[in-house]
Amino acid sequence: MRDLTTQPLFTAAQLGLLLKAARKRRKLTQAQVAGRLGLSQNRVSHLELHADELSFKQLLGWCATVGLELHLAEREAPAPEPAAEW
Repeated sequence: MRDLTTQPLFTAAQLGLLLKAARKRRKLTQAQVAGRLGLSQNRVSHLELHADELSFKQLLGWCATVGLELHLAEREAPAPEPAAEW
């Protein structure tokens, strides 16, 4: 049985939505996240919409800020066809 707090990601758009939702659950503004990551509020807004532009270092910092952990695992089923954005 899959843990209900685990979210598989297949696209950068999904990642952006997940980061935004986690930020809102923590009741953090974009400006607060930006301050913790050393970014501008405008950049955080942009990255929530364009998560493919996040560096790995930024992703790890963002996860720590909004209370997420990053896990990698082998898939249990075949992957869907890659989206055009990859």
